[in-house]
Amino acid sequence: MHPLHVAVVQGSTRDGRLGPVVANWLLSHAANRPDMTVDLIDLAETPLPAVFPQLGQAPAAAEDRALLAAVSPRLAAADAFVVVTPEYNHSYPASLKNAIDWHNREWHAKPVGFVAYGGFSGGLRAVEHLRGVFAELHAVTIREAVGLQGVWGQFDQEGKATDPAADAAATSMLDQLAWWAEALREARAKKPYAA
Repeated sequence: MHPLHVAVVQGSTRDGRLGPVVANWLLSHAANRPDMTVDLIDLAETPLPAVFPQLGQAPAAAEDRALLAAVSPRLAAADAFVVVTPEYNHSYPASLKNAIDWHNREWHAKPVGFVAYGGFSGGLRAVEHLRGVFAELHAVTIREAVGLQGVWGQFDQEGKATDPAADAAATSMLDQLAWWAEALREARAKKPYAA
């Protein structure tokens, strides 16, 4: 089988964000795997419209369609996803919810892993909120997640994790994501998923 195609969605768009450091660290893990290719979708670099059309209608504005065209096909092409998210106010950022809500079938019957970061909770409250959202979109969230507590001290100047446990958690999450991605890709090929 050909390698699994994983879309890594970097959810923070805040000025001075640490998200790119965390996302690049995860990408370095995925790049070492022969069973995966990755595509980083940074929501700060690929912003999506904030105003939705009427339910069931396509966006009327050409600018909105162009913004979606930079993201939607990339999500559709993915076999699996990793969401990299900070925790804001015990949840995840609005930019991430907006990106999720613009899409539907792109998520169906595909696994989602998480790398969360923040202060005391390590971003895991954001992950728990996202699990319910992705269940509604017929995605499968995997159990193993990476939570980086006190993230500001978790990486050195080169963007490498200072705690070996973080690297082990990333490996474990990607291993589980690969299992689910392979199983669900095979299942979708045998019988298209109908939500």
